[in-house]
Amino acid sequence: MGKNITRQAGFSLIELLIVVAIILIIAAIAVPGLLRSKAVANEASAANSIAQMGKGNATYYISFDLGYAGSLAQLGPPGGACASVSSGCADMLDSLISGVNPATPTPVKNGYRFTYYAANAVPTTAAPNTTFAVVATPVLPGSSGASTFCLDHTNNMLKDSAGTQTVADATGCATTWPIGGTIAPP
Repeated sequence: MGKNITRQAGFSLIELLIVVAIILIIAAIAVPGLLRSKAVANEASAANSIAQMGKGNATYYISFDLGYAGSLAQLGPPGGACASVSSGCADMLDSLISGVNPATPTPVKNGYRFTYYAANAVPTTAAPNTTFAVVATPVLPGSSGASTFCLDHTNNMLKDSAGTQTVADATGCATTWPIGGTIAPP
């Protein structure tokens, strides 16, 4: 009698390699688009965050008779050394974007670092802050975002699509920010 040989069902090594290669090709096509989408979303988040800072600062100006805040932390929520809402912690920004938690003068949110400029770190009625500026720069230029943003006491948000403009000072956004980069006020 003849031998009864049974064949096992399954995939050969070649078939599995072909499937893996197809998956890798699809991933190579999809990942760059996903990364571009993430960078665009980060830019939108940065513009929104900087607009919130401007609105919070306008409210601070009206509420405390000290001009604008001396730091982003002064726009943040109470906590630590600042137990209740006051000019030291006005509760107008969340703890992340104000740099309260984690504690930092240059907070990072969604791939953007925010740098705040004011003449007086602790404004007083005798020495109020009549100007301010805040700049948002990508943490990883070209990856977490490409554009930089600046907002100051004039309530004009400026955008540099090339990302070359990255600073301001306590008097506001520099005149070197691109004229054509102005976006609608927040």
